[in-house]
Amino acid sequence: MEENANTSLEEDFEGQATHTGKDTNWGPKGVIHDWRKFKLESEDGESLPLSKKEMLRQMSSPHRSFSRDDKDTRDKFCRKMSMQEYELIHDAQEDESCLQQYRKRCMQDMHQRLSFGPKFGFLCELQNGEQFLEAVEKEHKTTTVIVHIYEDGVKGCEALNSSLTCLAAEYPTVKFCKIKASSTGAGDRFSNEVLPSLLVYKAGELLSNFISVSEQFNEEFFAVDVEAFLNEYGLLPERELPALGNGTEEQDVE
Repeated sequence: MEENANTSLEEDFEGQATHTGKDTNWGPKGVIHDWRKFKLESEDGESLPLSKKEMLRQMSSPHRSFSRDDKDTRDKFCRKMSMQEYELIHDAQEDESCLQQYRKRCMQDMHQRLSFGPKFGFLCELQNGEQFLEAVEKEHKTTTVIVHIYEDGVKGCEALNSSLTCLAAEYPTVKFCKIKASSTGAGDRFSNEVLPSLLVYKAGELLSNFISVSEQFNEEFFAVDVEAFLNEYGLLPERELPALGNGTEEQDVE
């Protein structure tokens, strides 16, 4: 009895192997052909009449010769599957694009949750000493306040104002301000010799002060130079993430 069972199992195995070896082509074209057959059978098999099912069976045989009508029908099905393949590839690309956008959105949401405090994005002009004190002492405790003390006509002041205007847009969580030395109420402490000066505050406390700060740069300097200088002292946060767009730049997100 056990011998018969073993024989039966061997026959079944041989039958499966013979079937696989006979009807399945493991080359690239054969794999694609079998995939097409599977897709057609799974999508249309239930609703196809027997005549079309028979046609599918005929089309799946790589060794069968075809009449002109059969070839026309086969070409029709192949064109149909080509469109289905295109749609599958197109859908996969759309899924990948959606996944990239989702990842970027999550990063932006996380960054916003970690970015406490108000947003600014511009260089604020302070008119007098009272506004200066208010900007420093009444700001949110997590906000870094950078104040440029300047005077018109003093070398480096105009370039520094231009640089801070650019940085204010790049770092909206930092409050960038400027005030003329003569408007502070303490002009005698800020003579032209110490201008331009940068004062950096947080939670009402002075973190750093730089006098004649333009001497730290070349005669001609730009926002990137000022940014690098401030980063050396750890006075700037990480850059804000760019807003999510719908253009091709989404493909760069990993």
